Amino acid sequence: MRIGELAEATGTTPRALRHYEQAGLISSERAANGYRVYEEPAVVRVRNIRLLLAAGLTLDDVRVFLPCLDGDVTAVPPSDKGLRVARERLAVLDERIAAQTVARDRLESALRERTGEPRRSPA
Repeated sequence: MRIGELAEATGTTPRALRHYEQAGLISSERAANGYRVYEEPAVVRVRNIRLLLAAGLTLDDVRVFLPCLDGDVTAVPPSDKGLRVARERLAVLDERIAAQTVARDRLESALRERTGEPRRSPA
């Protein structure tokens, strides 16, 4: 299938697919006209990549899961390395959330001081 067909089948964009390919997560052959051509199993692989990215992992993190990207990635027991990467990513996300919470609280405090607005309830 061509890149547009794979993008449509996986709910992504051709640009994202080229990015995944550049990152070494998917591969294609070139047709005589130079178009990228993907095999049918690429659909499952791309869906798994998108699932892992949606969970907060980066493309570099996803590389650890290459051995199981062609099947049901949620059914395979995670490797020790996969668990380590996921825990490290979770720690990074927790740090970012904490920093954003501090920034939000500072901004809210500054607004209250200048406008007298009551404190917002946490979302």
